[in-house]
Amino acid sequence: MRNVNINTDSLGSDASATVTLLTTQEAGRYLGLATSTLNKWRCHGDGPVFIKLGRAVRYRKEDLGDFLAKCAKHSTSQA
Repeated sequence: MRNVNINTDSLGSDASATVTLLTTQEAGRYLGLATSTLNKWRCHGDGPVFIKLGRAVRYRKEDLGDFLAKCAKHSTSQA
């Protein structure tokens, strides 16, 4: 897990934000999924939002939380 400080001055804000970036392995552990599942979802355009930094793939912890919230169901008939 890596915290990254982002300077938002160019976006018209005086504050900077700290973003937590996770590797595919860390994201898999966080979600309780195999890294191969996340790899497959990326190729198919499914799964949580991810960030490409050159060849590196990273996931924002907030995006993983949003993904989990979207997956929440109240009944098996919603699946």
